[in-house]
Amino acid sequence: MRAPDDVCAVVLAAGLGTRLRPLTMLRPKALVPVGNATLLDRTLERLAEVGLTGPDRVAVNTHWLAGQIAEHVDGLVRLSFEEEPLGTAGALGNLHGWIDGRAVLVLNADAYVAADAPEDLAALLSGWDGRRVRMHGVKAGLPDPFHGYNFAGASLLPAADVAALPDKPRELVRTTWRPAEQSGRLDVIALPGRYLDCGTPADYLAANLHAAGGVNMFGDDVQVTGEAHGSVLGAGSRVDGAVRDCVLWPGAYVAPHENLHRVIRVGRDLTVPAA
Repeated sequence: MRAPDDVCAVVLAAGLGTRLRPLTMLRPKALVPVGNATLLDRTLERLAEVGLTGPDRVAVNTHWLAGQIAEHVDGLVRLSFEEEPLGTAGALGNLHGWIDGRAVLVLNADAYVAADAPEDLAALLSGWDGRRVRMHGVKAGLPDPFHGYNFAGASLLPAADVAALPDKPRELVRTTWRPAEQSGRLDVIALPGRYLDCGTPADYLAANLHAAGGVNMFGDDVQVTGEAHGSVLGAGSRVDGAVRDCVLWPGAYVAPHENLHRVIRVGRDLTVPAA
């Protein structure tokens, strides 16, 4: 299914990623690799499956390490730089001129989604009347759920709701989702698959291990002279020691004397535990 012409997409990628530091001191969270692909690339691929591509249909907001995102997308999307983070609602208000009266499919760039069916975003678009607010949800495991579900990284907003959003720091949960829920205008569509927000080292590691599926996942030009088990090995990484259930960023190195378990390794000496 393809998105109607009057629907555009905004990917939220301006967050500071404080819970994922020190990794996000090196890259914005949208560009951390999961299964050897950045979270942003995974999100753009999901949008492409429903026909949303190019700077006329897809925008990405930026703030922290914005230059890295600009270099990464290289004109493939519309970029919206924020001098200060505007939140999930303010980011859309800041894009009113570009949105130009369209409905918006808004996605969190830090969402890892492994759908059980292709075109998982099609479920949000299918049969939509253009007036109700929709969101992906997973069965609630946190407080304050929506109809028994927690938000799962994607929401479809009617044009009228988007037009009412301010261009200052605000959050969709207060401006749009809760009011729609209270008025009986919110639909929660169960996400057919696994969702993790990758906000912490533990969730980030879990997303990578899910992508690997219990076996090693190799990037290009990986060298293993030691042992590797169930790990994601980034391009150009080298393992002379041992890794189990780990993530190695591109170019990472594990020395012969090292035996790493459930950690993220960057370069030669940055090791981030997933606890």
